[in-house]
Amino acid sequence: MARLERAIVIGGGIGGLTAAAALHRRGVRVTVLERAGSLEPVGAAISLAPNALRGLDVIGLGDDIRALSAWQGDGGLRAPGGRWLSRTSAAAATERFGGPLVLLHRATLVGRLAALLPSDAVRTAADARLLDPGDPGRPARVGTPEGELEADLVVAADGIHSAVRRVLFPSHPGPVYAGFTTWRVVIPLPGVEFASHETWGRGRIWGTHPLKDGRVYAYAAAVAPAGGRAPDDERAELLRLYGDWHTPVPDVLAAVRPEDVLRHDVHHITEPLPAYHHGRVALVGDAAHAMPPTLGQGGNQAIEDAITLAHHAGDLPAYTAARLPRTTGIARRAVRVARFNLMTSRVGIAVRDNAVAALSKAGPAFFLRGFDSIAGWCPPQQPYASQHTTQGNG
Repeated sequence: MARLERAIVIGGGIGGLTAAAALHRRGVRVTVLERAGSLEPVGAAISLAPNALRGLDVIGLGDDIRALSAWQGDGGLRAPGGRWLSRTSAAAATERFGGPLVLLHRATLVGRLAALLPSDAVRTAADARLLDPGDPGRPARVGTPEGELEADLVVAADGIHSAVRRVLFPSHPGPVYAGFTTWRVVIPLPGVEFASHETWGRGRIWGTHPLKDGRVYAYAAAVAPAGGRAPDDERAELLRLYGDWHTPVPDVLAAVRPEDVLRHDVHHITEPLPAYHHGRVALVGDAAHAMPPTLGQGGNQAIEDAITLAHHAGDLPAYTAARLPRTTGIARRAVRVARFNLMTSRVGIAVRDNAVAALSKAGPAFFLRGFDSIAGWCPPQQPYASQHTTQGNG
């Protein structure tokens, strides 16, 4: 591909904005086209692991995000009655992976990423469609309400139901329902002390974690038919499913209003795409490899994609070669973890919980070790914008 001078990013989420910031840092003139009326993201919080934070180092944002880490003490995995199945700590995770795990509101990350771009780079209420993917001899073309735009590179960051993906790979089956739905809330919870945790029940999960700003992020997941909704409201549904679980779950639910609760069915891409590029167009994030949230890697992998794409922007086959095998493996692992976490067999759950508790006696390193190959990722380009980054063990 010829020298990059102009790039269009379709989608102003985390993957799209990270790609835009990384390309802008390389001197590429970037335009971000976001369909919504603002960049305010749909969603609650996002967990950034050391792999994504190293990616953000490349654009000078890693240390700012690390400073938002709120997990300081112990945490771990629990049963609904309160029994700890395994324990670990922020210090152990930081030591093993060369950096913390940071939980922050998506709006905070989106705002920090957008601030790295020129003020005129982002266009909201801009519904974009791919007209021509281009090839080495001609630019790609994108249609907008204001007319057509041409670009040396189009970054498709338009999410799990990507219209660009359908244009590039019309025979691909697209996303399918993962078999479970999720709820998320971010609320103030003054006076309630708790250790960061995730709890596994019978076909159900709950997690409660602190944010740096003093609020609490809680999420839940449950095996359910696709398209289901509570007969009254989603807070009432959460009370029915989780109201008798251990503290602080009842405290969270007591503080939640129905309008605080976000509910979304989980979809994922089960059949990998043949490539993450075609012509002058590259797919990033959920548009390329939507996965269940059970490893907390959806946004993290979008950041990895974006940083890697900026590095290989003139060689899109190299981008596909770098990203497709890794994300396919992580997506398949997320599916396996979902089956393990959300199993419904009482016998299977008893075996699972006893095995986790027994293995936890080997120490937190046993469980952290399984995350090495994910959290240990490092960007292809050096040096880092941050001078304080250390590499993980992967």
